[in-house]
Amino acid sequence: MCLSAIAEDKGLAVKTEVIEYKAGDVVMRGYLAYPAGVKDKAPGVLVFSEWQGLNDYAKHLAEQLAGLGYVAFAADMYGDGKVAKDNTEAGTLAGALKVGDRSELLKRATAALATLKAQEHVDQTRLAAIGYCFGGTVALELVRSGADLKGIVTFHAGLDTPHPAEAGRIKASILVCHGADDPYAPKAVVDAFQDEMRKSGADWQMVFYGGAVHSFSNPASGNDKSKGVAYNEAADRRSWALMQSYFNEILGK
Repeated sequence: MCLSAIAEDKGLAVKTEVIEYKAGDVVMRGYLAYPAGVKDKAPGVLVFSEWQGLNDYAKHLAEQLAGLGYVAFAADMYGDGKVAKDNTEAGTLAGALKVGDRSELLKRATAALATLKAQEHVDQTRLAAIGYCFGGTVALELVRSGADLKGIVTFHAGLDTPHPAEAGRIKASILVCHGADDPYAPKAVVDAFQDEMRKSGADWQMVFYGGAVHSFSNPASGNDKSKGVAYNEAADRRSWALMQSYFNEILGK
């Protein structure tokens, strides 16, 4: 542990640390955030970032969750806390896992979950995950594997998989927050995902936000919907509020 810091969110002091861990032989550097005064065990939430990697936006999400009372751990999916320098590099890094090696993707996600569970103030019986874009794909692959989570929330996630969930394997409930006009998730992909969920017997729900395209939760996405990637303040606000209500249900207030 190193790089201790103090931030503020929702009026609660939040402490942060960089946590070094390993996924196989790969050294990972994740970002832990938790309420500074926490004494009892608190629910733990994994954060899987967009394809850029463990950038400031992903860290801020972890801090926001800590401000709400959770122990949040933003996972490192590329090793050594790497952040892509541009979208071309991000596509290469994410594609190597999402397209090239889903087993390695799952190994790294599982290592992040184990690291969160090992933290001193985490209640191991109350664990969840959130994921954005590429990170949403990661969260979904984790629950497809039967990971011991109470639930996950995805935001504009990649929904497709080469390995659909087996019936009865998914333990977690699933909330998918999705842009109704997301060009990166065509109707055929959405339909296939919903069919997979029905066949798996999972407890799932999917909420669509009208007028929202891909990456609707990130202000850095800009406002030009014609590009297929744009921020939508209403969808961002509503999906975050829905996540909080969902977590109150599955993790307790």
